[in-house]
This record gives sequence, C-alpha cells and structure tokens, in this order.
Amino acid sequence: MSQVPAAPSTEALTGLLLSLTDRTLLLPNVAVAELVPYRPVPKLSGMPDWCLGQVGWRDLRLPLLSFEAASGATLQFDRSSTTARVAIINALGGREHVRFLALLVQGIPRSMRVTPELQAADVPLAPLELAAVQHEESIVKIPDLVALEEMLGTLGIL
Repeated sequence: MSQVPAAPSTEALTGLLLSLTDRTLLLPNVAVAELVPYRPVPKLSGMPDWCLGQVGWRDLRLPLLSFEAASGATLQFDRSSTTARVAIINALGGREHVRFLALLVQGIPRSMRVTPELQAADVPLAPLELAAVQHEESIVKIPDLVALEEMLGTLGIL
C-alpha cells in the first residue's frame, strides 16, 4: 500500500508590490483586479487632497486615491508623470454597491512570494498601514484597504 505524500506544511502566497511615490505596498495578488494607464482626471470639488478625482473603468466611475496623502503624507504627485498607473483594487468592506477602488501607483507592480519566513520590520507605521515587512533590501508596508474604503464612505464618495 503506497502512501500519499504529505502536503507541505507551509504554503506561499503570491503578493504584488505596488510602488508609490514614497513607499511600497504589499497586497495579495487577488486584491488587484487590473492595472490601467493613468490619464489626468479633474479634481472633485470639496474633496480632500487624497481623492484625486474619478476614473472611468468598465462603465464604472471609481474614486482615484492617493494612498500616501490618505495616510497623512504630503501629496507629491506630478499629474504629468509618465510612470503613473492606476491599480483597480477589489473592495473588501462589504458595501453592497462598492466593488472596486482605484489607487494611483508608480510603475508596474512586481510579483513577490509571501511565505511564513517573511520577516516583520520594526518601523513606525503611518495611518492606514497595518504592518511592515523586510523584502530584500527594502521595507514594504501592508495597507489597511478596509479603513481606506471607510474613509471614502465617511465622505459620501461611495
């Protein structure tokens, strides 16, 4: 009678590294629905700096957000940037009519294997950051996307 090989005790997930102007975020691969080119959008009147406007995507109008500015940093975005992209993020907050958000990113996301051996980094966290981890020679932050979505809901954007 042959034995079935045991499944590995540790599994790796695939994450995506999203470069921003001042930090890098780590999200699960499944959190990003699509990456689209950035096109300048008109600012929405009465909205905070971190809400850059709205982007059209698949017949939807999504709020375009600066994670950096929403988490307390100064908005440093150059609207004529040639490296800017928009990451369409699957909404996680459970709101019935909200399925996606749009985050402004720099460049193309890179894939990363997330394993139990990934080391936590003891660094200060900004608002909207849940944790930090050491990846190669840099620190990457894990964002609180549900809290970001709640901020949008509080403003009445969603």
